[in-house]
Amino acid sequence: MNLFPSRRQVLGTAAGGVLATFAARTAAAAAPPAAVPYAPPALRTWISLNAGWRFHQGDVAGAEQPGFDDGAWAATSVPHTWNAADGADGGGNYYRGVGWYRKHVTVPADLAGKMLFLQFAGANQVADVWIDGVRLGQHRGGYSRFRFAATTALTPGTDQVLAVKVTNAPDPDIAPLSADYTFDGGIYRNVSLYAVDKLAVRMLDYAGPGIYLRQRSVTAASATVDVTAKVFNNNATSRSLVVRAVVTDTDGTIVADRSSAPQTIGANTGLDVLQTLTIANPRRWNGLADPHQYSASVEIRDAAAGTVTDVVTEPLGLRSFSLDPATGFTLNGKPYGLHGVNLHQDRAGAGWAVSDADHAQDFALISELGATAVRLAHYQHDQKDYTLADAAGLVVWAEVPLVNGTTNSAAFTASTKDQLRELIRQNYNHPSIVFWGIGNEQGRDDTPTNTLLAGLAALVTAEDPDRLSTYANNLGNDAKVAGHAETTAFNKYYGWYGGTYNDLGPWADNLHRAEPDRTFGLSEYGAGANITQHALNPSQPSPGGQFHPEEYQALLHEASWRQLKARPFVWGTFVWSMFDFASDGRNEGGRPGINDKGLVTRDRATRKDAFYWYKANWAATPTLYITSRRWTARTVAATQLKVYSNAANVTAVLNGTALGTRSSTDRVFTWTGVTLRPGANTITVTATIDGTTHTDTVTWTLTT
Repeated sequence: MNLFPSRRQVLGTAAGGVLATFAARTAAAAAPPAAVPYAPPALRTWISLNAGWRFHQGDVAGAEQPGFDDGAWAATSVPHTWNAADGADGGGNYYRGVGWYRKHVTVPADLAGKMLFLQFAGANQVADVWIDGVRLGQHRGGYSRFRFAATTALTPGTDQVLAVKVTNAPDPDIAPLSADYTFDGGIYRNVSLYAVDKLAVRMLDYAGPGIYLRQRSVTAASATVDVTAKVFNNNATSRSLVVRAVVTDTDGTIVADRSSAPQTIGANTGLDVLQTLTIANPRRWNGLADPHQYSASVEIRDAAAGTVTDVVTEPLGLRSFSLDPATGFTLNGKPYGLHGVNLHQDRAGAGWAVSDADHAQDFALISELGATAVRLAHYQHDQKDYTLADAAGLVVWAEVPLVNGTTNSAAFTASTKDQLRELIRQNYNHPSIVFWGIGNEQGRDDTPTNTLLAGLAALVTAEDPDRLSTYANNLGNDAKVAGHAETTAFNKYYGWYGGTYNDLGPWADNLHRAEPDRTFGLSEYGAGANITQHALNPSQPSPGGQFHPEEYQALLHEASWRQLKARPFVWGTFVWSMFDFASDGRNEGGRPGINDKGLVTRDRATRKDAFYWYKANWAATPTLYITSRRWTARTVAATQLKVYSNAANVTAVLNGTALGTRSSTDRVFTWTGVTLRPGANTITVTATIDGTTHTDTVTWTLTT
């Protein structure tokens, strides 16, 4: 289905305006009254279904039936996963199989006559859903939102049983087949019920919002937006409808308003209505500096009854962007450096079953770092993440969960395309999203793999011709898999999985010199770090070994960013990764089951040294940080002091004795030849940043 109807389908419009009010002829003209702010009517009913579930790990015959006895099952709520513990303890043997969920549901009686839809924000990876033993359907794919029509199965005012069978067992027809992270099973995101009028914006458009805001042109003077509303008439008779599209500013002021002429929509049919709106002198979504968002509301009106039956409101952040092979990424006509991190949906103690507060904390830390971009790897994330990125001004790379291997089958191709279509439809209106990723690190460069990637790139163009498709490649500069998306990025772990950390710049230079018209980014780079392991200026450790000193990760990132910031032709750079995360098959760095390349620990409790290196370089907020601070127990007196700061000068004191003042042009301040005394040693550093004095202190204890 083409998301954008032909302009021939545009309905006639009647422009509205504000009538000026004038005083009597003999009096001076009075100022017009203030416009009444627009507030969209709340016509939909949304009910959370997160509480009151029963859970059983394993398959059980007949568990979908309402009379099934689940009294021995565990009480739980969603979000929930059965792999929160065994998915992060190492061994690669976490449970991958069936889990059952059951819950009693009583739809309020006053919702009789409404259309009812069950919504699951995410369940990994195949979910079958029943109401009182009536099967509503199956969803395949573990990361996208899905909905089932439930009007005929649910009886308002009646106690009924909602049963869900979920399995995260490997399936050769569903991506991803494998990846370097744990595939948590369960209903790990929110569950809810929607009740809408029979004449409404479509709910079953791949679980998308049903309204799509295509930015045709955005400049400082004007923005042109095509608003497509997918309307569905669930009535048994035809209706005459009017569609109104309203764009408002944050205070409710209307900046664009258009209504269609009445048009007939047949019984039990859909209709796409496209209208073009123009916003004069728009305040643009401008990254970190000003992530301004308007709201776009679409009202569905029953013309004969004269009533509004449905309203959907979506974010509208007006912006333009482009890539240049010489200067990199441009936002709203100006060069804009994209430097950021990769993010997984995982945290200690919860696995994938993260809360809205958890999401908010993650993005607060990303913003503290000073990142301008985030790659939401390696799959569709919860809507909360995209909404947070919109508000923070972070440019987003969103991607389909095609990782590592593929299956050469029609079923695998269809499933992967469905997951990409869901990703795009459900997230189309988020201004933060600029890139649609079509895959990551396919292990083979053969014909079936390239045929699949070519089809995914074509699907991006068909669904969203205005954003950029991209691909994360690890098969070399000339790999055919890198030739399908509009731009390519590379996963390069120089200094960790091969080479040295000083190889990154020469690699980028060689590629740019060989193909000066090619745009490319750096989708992954990084190194592991255990915050309890330390060494002074360590050599490169074994990535699969048990010693991952925190200091080596910092050295690698120091060298990497020095090289990257000098090469603006690399359109985006993304640290792997923002947080440590579960990868149950790993056993390295003294932490079985964990990929320790994060800048922050998996529990979000500790920002590693490398975090502050990037904060000192990227963030505008004052930074003054003594590195190796967790290396508190020392056995060698001779050491060095290293500080990350965005100050011009830093002064250090050891045990009350001045070590002197250092200046730096690259955010690193170093004192060599420091000698610790036996026992406790207190080091204090001070710096003046933006007229304010800042201090940091550590204590290192020397035992001999």
